[in-house]
Amino acid sequence: MLIGAVIMINIGAFYLLRHIEKIAARTASVWDDALIKAIRNPLTLILWVAGAGFAIRIVHEHLGTPVSDFVVPTRNTIIIAALAWFLLQLISRAAHNILALNEATGEGIDRTTVDALSKLGRVTVIIAAALVILQTLGFSLSGVLAFGGIGGIAVGFAAKDMLANFFGGLTIYLDRPFIVGEWIRSPDHQIEGTVEYIGWRHTRVRAFNKNPIYVPNALFTTIVVENPTRMTNRRIKETIGIRYDDLDKMAVIVTEVKAMLQAHPEVDTGTTLIVNFNEFAASSLNFFIYTFTKTVEWVRYHEVKQDILLKVAAIIQAHGAEIAFPTRTLHIEPAANAMQAQN
Repeated sequence: MLIGAVIMINIGAFYLLRHIEKIAARTASVWDDALIKAIRNPLTLILWVAGAGFAIRIVHEHLGTPVSDFVVPTRNTIIIAALAWFLLQLISRAAHNILALNEATGEGIDRTTVDALSKLGRVTVIIAAALVILQTLGFSLSGVLAFGGIGGIAVGFAAKDMLANFFGGLTIYLDRPFIVGEWIRSPDHQIEGTVEYIGWRHTRVRAFNKNPIYVPNALFTTIVVENPTRMTNRRIKETIGIRYDDLDKMAVIVTEVKAMLQAHPEVDTGTTLIVNFNEFAASSLNFFIYTFTKTVEWVRYHEVKQDILLKVAAIIQAHGAEIAFPTRTLHIEPAANAMQAQN
């Protein structure tokens, strides 16, 4: 009869949670959905364990025998583990729902922060549940913590690299020099690509040739990391040469190129913009262009740069000048001068 009652309670809880889940699905909150889905399996386990414990106690009272010493601690341990299971699922599902909602609405929630808080919450739940279970089983928490302190020193010496990676990951989560999805590179090491995953031990970077790079987190505390994703502009820095025969046209070419850049819709005129003649080179008169585009997107940047260079070439051509290329002038003396030199 007791088993039947437990079965009926479980069936009732199942349909109740199902009804609540339908109601929660109509709300915008991510927590109610996570709560309903996380509680279903742990609640079933708790009901069965509580029912089994109650049944054992009734049987022992009916027979007139005391309840075994291991029954109550075992029941409590399983219930604590089920509650920890519920909290772990709640944290994981809530993090998943928050990220899914972020992708759907574009609210700009930091994926790295959500991931870090989720991991920290799960670690806290596991440690707290383990301590409570140990206390339930009759262990002294003060003794456990003291032993843990001594053991922690030993483990720290044995696993110093792992701890260094852990604190390196913690530094990344706190300082956030980069987040998942950003492009990073290190001039100190051959590391360049898009961040795919930030863990407690390593960070996975997908290189532009699609190869994964697994970087220990401790390395990021000692190297310089560039984050081009957070650039405000992209720079165009080019040197262009015209022939020495076109020296008289240099001033007007430079003036028109500068005017073209100032009027270009994709050039950020609020930043440094320089166009100047700056060098008598071996076979050309060089002027340089130094400016910044409004776009930071890689493909669009090259489209803008191509348009600017073609406009520069058109300006040079419009003034009858030519872009220089490496040349060498050979002077040949007249034949009479050559014979006099021989005599």
